[in-house]
Amino acid sequence: MILRFKGRLQRVSFYLVIAAWWSGGLPGRAQTLPPADSVKSAAPASKIIFGAYAQGAIIISHTPPVAHLVASHPTGFELNAQHQTTGAAPWHGWYKYPKVGLALIYYDFHNPILGQSYAASVYLSKAISRTARHDLSFRLGTGLAYFPQHYDLYTNRKNNFVSSALNATLQFRLEYDLALSPHLGLLLGLGLNHYSNGATAKPNFGINLPTLLLGFNYHQLRPVPTAPALAPDPADVGHNFWNLSTSLGYKQRSGGDQTHYLVNSVTLAAGRRVSRKSNLLVGVEGFYDRSLLAMLHDSASHPGEHLPDVKKASAFAGHELLFGRLALVTHLGVYFYNPYKSNGFLYERVGLKYQFTNLLFADIDLKAHRAIADVIEFKVGVKL
Repeated sequence: MILRFKGRLQRVSFYLVIAAWWSGGLPGRAQTLPPADSVKSAAPASKIIFGAYAQGAIIISHTPPVAHLVASHPTGFELNAQHQTTGAAPWHGWYKYPKVGLALIYYDFHNPILGQSYAASVYLSKAISRTARHDLSFRLGTGLAYFPQHYDLYTNRKNNFVSSALNATLQFRLEYDLALSPHLGLLLGLGLNHYSNGATAKPNFGINLPTLLLGFNYHQLRPVPTAPALAPDPADVGHNFWNLSTSLGYKQRSGGDQTHYLVNSVTLAAGRRVSRKSNLLVGVEGFYDRSLLAMLHDSASHPGEHLPDVKKASAFAGHELLFGRLALVTHLGVYFYNPYKSNGFLYERVGLKYQFTNLLFADIDLKAHRAIADVIEFKVGVKL
């Protein structure tokens, strides 16, 4: 699988969907069953791991307009605290007892146009290989970052990487922890950090930082005891459901137009829980992007000209990777109604979903066209 660094979030979304298709059948009639994924059970007391890492990075020149900003080598520092799961919830054992953490990350870009960044990220670190002395794991995290030196039309127009103070961050990382003592571990890491605002403001090419890390972990207890046996599969595996939801987002057309335009969608999806870790979905949805209407009016040759409809309708297939009530959502969609062809016929979506009750859920998603961010969607819905 190849990652294309075009300064936008989550290039791998549709690969996850395709992989998930091999694991189960199609949705049918919905049934209501109580979710067992988050039910607490007796398990050994969990322990905390504290980490402090130095970071060195390079900036990827993924498009010609940002070439003037990639001469420096950013350096940074990270402080984190990780909770080692031990089996208190069923999904802990299903994922080989991952670590759940919170990280504070600082970068100095050594460039007055870019300045510094300050980020807070939550993450999940899943073990690939683990012994009493060694821990090789893959970490996936997301959060928010603050950039004081962002794009400004009058004072900082050369910064076309970052166009707003508040941005999303995404982290992929391979980490190796070597035990130096019963409590102290040496941490070596190789990662990729991404920063973007998801096109809520423009220009927004986004920053990609391949990063090397070196630091130390302090383990309260190593190795941590785990539950003696895995929990049984949830009662709703093999059953179907319906999702009905609506979303709200906003975006800019360009750096010269400071107006934020509303984007709405409505989605109907049928799903099936095919395993303890996965839901599969198919559905239809409609979109109304008011920035496209503004673009049409600007390009009209005369006031009375007939303009095409900017509304769009699509069909999609999707996957939800389940962690108790939390899910990593990935969709691949195709437009079947698209009179104003402002983009290609395919789109991707990746996001996080939380099931608050058996009925109500909420999502934060990024919708993109060919890995170029289109809009961040704030979604609410019901599961039937």
